[in-house]
Parts: sequence; C-alpha cells; structure tokens
Amino acid sequence: MKGSPSAPPSAFSRWLTAWRRRMRPPRRLKFTREGKFFVGITLGVGFAAINTANNLLYLLLGMLLALIVVSGIMSELSLRDLTVVRRLPLRAQVGRAHLVEIEVFNHKLRVPSYAIEVEDLRAGQPADKRCFFLKISPKSAQVAAYRRTPMRRGRDTHVGFRIATRFPFGLFEKSREVPAGGELVIYPAVDPVRLPPPPPGRSPGVDLVVGRGHGEEFLGLKLMRPGEDPRDVHWRKTAALGQMVMRERARETRPDITLTLDTARPHGAAEEWHAAFERRIRDVASRAVAHLKRGDRITVVMSAGGVVRADRTVGADPLLRCLALLEPGARPDSVAPQAAQ
Repeated sequence: MKGSPSAPPSAFSRWLTAWRRRMRPPRRLKFTREGKFFVGITLGVGFAAINTANNLLYLLLGMLLALIVVSGIMSELSLRDLTVVRRLPLRAQVGRAHLVEIEVFNHKLRVPSYAIEVEDLRAGQPADKRCFFLKISPKSAQVAAYRRTPMRRGRDTHVGFRIATRFPFGLFEKSREVPAGGELVIYPAVDPVRLPPPPPGRSPGVDLVVGRGHGEEFLGLKLMRPGEDPRDVHWRKTAALGQMVMRERARETRPDITLTLDTARPHGAAEEWHAAFERRIRDVASRAVAHLKRGDRITVVMSAGGVVRADRTVGADPLLRCLALLEPGARPDSVAPQAAQ
C-alpha cells in the first residue's frame, strides 16, 4: 500500500550492518618471517598434492590452510572493540625524558584480547614508540607507558594509534589505524646559569624604591596615622615626644630584566643560521629561568616584533611556551620586495 510505513529492519539486517561497520576500518596484513616460511611450505604441499593426487598430502594441505583461517579469525577477534586513550604530560622539554601513558580498554563482553601492540603515531615523524599488552580481559583496561626524549622544540602533534597483533601463531601481523589527535608543546632546553651577584646591601631579586612600603630597610621616622601597623612603632621616640612615632620602611620592587632575542631571518639563511637561532633561544630561556628563580621580572623583546613578560607570580611556563612556538621572522628589508610584487 502507498503511504504505509516501511517495515523495521530484521535482526539479520541489523547484524549485517553492525558487521560491516566493524569491518570498515582497513586492516593491514604483514607476513612475519615465520609466516613466510609457513606460506611457502603450504604452497609446496599444495603443489605436491595436485601433482601426486595423494590423499595424505591433501589432508596435510587442509590442516595448513585451516591454521591460516584460524589465525585470521582469532587475530580479528583480538583487534575488535578496542579503545585507546593517550595521556600526555603537562609540559615537556628538549633533552628531558617524559612519560606518555597509553590505556587500552576492551569493550568485548566475553572475549579477551591477546598480544596487543599499540604504536603512537605522530605527524611527520616515524613511529618509534610502542606499548605491548599481553592480555586485556573483557570489559577491562590495561595501562602502559613509554619514555620519550624530544630533541627539538615546538609542537609535537599526535595523530592516532596503530593497533597490531600477531596472535595466535605469530604467522601474520594484522593491524589497523585509529585516529586520535593530541598535541604537546616541547619547551626549549634550559641550562644552569650563574647570574652575577646583586649589588651590596640589596636582597637578591629586590630593588629598594624610596617611598612608603613594607620592605626590610628603614628610611626614617614619622608620626603614626590611624590604620597603620603598630608593630613598626618606635617606642623610645614615642616616649620622648609623647606621640606615636613609627619607622618608615622603603618600598621593595623587583628589578625588570630585559633580554633581547634576534629573530630576524636574513634572506637566503642557511642551516648555520637556524642552528645559531636555536642556540640563542636556548640561551635566552636559560637566563630567563635563572632570573625568575632569583625573583626578578623578565621582559623578552624580539627584534622582529613581540614582547613577552614573566615574573615569579605567573612562573616560567608562559615565557617558555612562547619561546617554544617562536618562529624566525623575516627582516623588513627582505619583506619589502615581496610586498612590492
């Protein structure tokens, strides 16, 4: 009849749709060394069985082919219904090792996953870090971690995972890739720097400015006003004058240290200039962290434009992040011809 509602899908069609959805991600199959030998023996037995018509060889050929089929089915069961989560550290630095946690959750109700190998994929870099999970029970998770030491600053972009298994016989390695984004900013390396000592009579990281404040140095005496701290009352002068007299303290401020970073890239710069640029960033980061530990305020001025400031209140993270993402800029004289075009 026209206009009648369509019939609901049957159980078989729903199962078929779910099966197609699960099988949609591409699987990659790679022969191991043992697998190559096994396939070669299988082909040899099959060729001999066809030429001799020997029933025993046909039986042996069937057993060998059955092992291949069983290997494919069991490896597929191990790879199905797995969820991988990556946990990145809050910060990372060039030359310092950090840990990346990998958690694999098995969503299957009854079937465990065996011999699972997870490879963390990063954009533009070879995948060299893997985590191995011997057994992941049904409806449970396993956590592993790998150690990595970055060798250059900037953004470390993670794009996904490669999940592989050689279960059960180690003849083939079946794998699939799962997209999973993630980003970690690699800070520049920081070397220990010995700063020059502060001037005599001055506390490290502190400048004294004439005026009312709460510093450690005294400027003189004054009459006490309502609301001022009675702990600074000078009792001997108070008794002599008959009025409340208190000590006047100097106001303390931290010195503002300015560091200059040459970021202007000359036209046709070679690899030597880029290496020197990375050394300048490392030197500025090391000196800035040393000043921040002493309590100074830091201002980094880039020659191509841009200023970043930091003090002990905000910490070194904003400054190091800015230096980590800094790219060399072009000089004005090299940009002008391009603008004229």
